[in-house]
Amino acid sequence: MVHWIQAFLEAQAAELDAATNTQLAYARDLKDFAAWLERRPAHFADAAQSHVEAYLIDCEAIGLARATRARRLSAIKQLYRFAFEEGWRADNPAIRIAGPGREKRLPKTLSVEEVDRLLAAARTTPRDAVRNTCLVELLYATGMRVSELVSLPVAATRGDPRMLLVRGKGGKERMVPLSQGARAAVAEWLVARDAAEAAAQARGKAASRFLFPSHGKDGHLTRHRFFTLIKEIAVLGGVSPEKVTPHTLRHAFATHLLEGGADLRSIQTLLGHADVGTTEIYTHVLDARLRALVLDHHPLVQPRDTDP
Repeated sequence: MVHWIQAFLEAQAAELDAATNTQLAYARDLKDFAAWLERRPAHFADAAQSHVEAYLIDCEAIGLARATRARRLSAIKQLYRFAFEEGWRADNPAIRIAGPGREKRLPKTLSVEEVDRLLAAARTTPRDAVRNTCLVELLYATGMRVSELVSLPVAATRGDPRMLLVRGKGGKERMVPLSQGARAAVAEWLVARDAAEAAAQARGKAASRFLFPSHGKDGHLTRHRFFTLIKEIAVLGGVSPEKVTPHTLRHAFATHLLEGGADLRSIQTLLGHADVGTTEIYTHVLDARLRALVLDHHPLVQPRDTDP
């Protein structure tokens, strides 16, 4: 079964340009299913629909979240679709199984005032204040995923661009506009970054191609480090660290745009969502605005002058 998983992951990477994190998730889910089958004993090649259904029931019994179970079923379905196309199986035993679906939870977000406090705190961090300010300004101004932000090539920010080219999931590229504050933060950070890079090169180190270079194996600031960094900035700014993650700032970007009157299609493009249905979760912010619109402008709720 290891061969099946490896071949499937290689095909995902080669044909669909699946992101590394996506491949890792597929690998974890399929290895868990393979281990479950081995205890029966069974194999990917002879597993029936009943096996997949029993596996999902066991996943629920041990308390796995609905979203996790839905993801695992998706991985199994895609594995068997690949196996069918390769001629390894004459059927897809998972094709008729309906997933548990995903719970529609409202995304956690931040108020404009809380974001302002985060930006102010980033400017006063004891170390790397210029870099930290650039990170938070860019994240809130563009709504980028944290993986897109930390791996941003420095070349994309040269020349004071008004628009930033971002490479997202599946290698898809999109353009996002930069605010004046974000452009200023990038310009200031480039001066500090280039000076540090020049000093490093003088010591014999290779030049980095990333906007936020690091000495780690990836060559750039890691998602994990930025996660802890944004928590530290939250504490410094007097914002509850439980509320603040890199993804929360992405949600704030989308929510504040929608509150300001932006349409869902535009927000979908800026966030890099493949389906507008993913973006629709942000429509919860429309409730108050639509209610106010009706109360303020509908003739039947306007006070009437009853004098003759």
